[in-house]
Amino acid sequence: MQDWTWVLLRALGSVVILFALTRILGKKQISQLTFFEYVTGITLGEITGYLSTDIENNYFHGLVAMSVWFFLPFIAELLTLRSKKLREWFEGKGTIVIKEGKILEDNLKKERYTADELLEQLRTKSVFRVADVEFAMLESSGDLSVLLKKENQPLTPANMGIQVAPEEEPQTVIMDGNIMDEPLSTIGLNRGWLHTELEKIGIPLENVFLGQVDALKQLYVDLYDDQLNVPEPQNKAVLMATLKKCAADLELYALSVQNPEAKVMYGDCSERMSKVAKDMVPLLTR
Repeated sequence: MQDWTWVLLRALGSVVILFALTRILGKKQISQLTFFEYVTGITLGEITGYLSTDIENNYFHGLVAMSVWFFLPFIAELLTLRSKKLREWFEGKGTIVIKEGKILEDNLKKERYTADELLEQLRTKSVFRVADVEFAMLESSGDLSVLLKKENQPLTPANMGIQVAPEEEPQTVIMDGNIMDEPLSTIGLNRGWLHTELEKIGIPLENVFLGQVDALKQLYVDLYDDQLNVPEPQNKAVLMATLKKCAADLELYALSVQNPEAKVMYGDCSERMSKVAKDMVPLLTR
């Protein structure tokens, strides 16, 4: 067998084995790495590279080395699931670098972290003043977690005492100009409804790069031709207008009828409908 053929077979075998081992080790191996995972990943890659190209070395010996570097982190992960101390030893633990708007210089020195690096990390979190930060921790992964002071945190509906409806996941029903039948059926729709919605906005299916449907059955599309303007769905506006019209009609009935009981009934219904419209504002005006 020629050398290049042998290298090709060894490389293919190594790739398959490395892929399988990485899948078993889990998603942590391809996300933010701890020190131990970082060393493991580099070593497995090095062994695979030598195993693929160094035809003079025994292939089985390389597999044994890969097995050792697979089982050690695998067993370590199982052990760290049961022991906090082992987790801290293998993965490290976070270090507080800002507390109550003040930088903890000793902790920065301990992590060999400069002020420039700290400010750079803060800017990636859209924070430009250290005094705005209540608490910041340098995680074992190297990422910086930041908690702003109360007065600097974004305003939310909860802060204003406004109740909002739960957000449901939008379904992607068109991708690369192709209809996705499974997401459509998940929200109880079909191709006929989709084609009707596309006809309403005058867009052919072939020109749609991505299409999504939200909880209110509104279709949003992104086109291949970015020069075209797509009209915004009007379902929310129509529904809000309908609620307000119902409240106004009920109030009109309350003023026009002569029966006192009917007046009270229509007036009460008008107030309830107005309250419903007010409660729906956060959902229908986004």
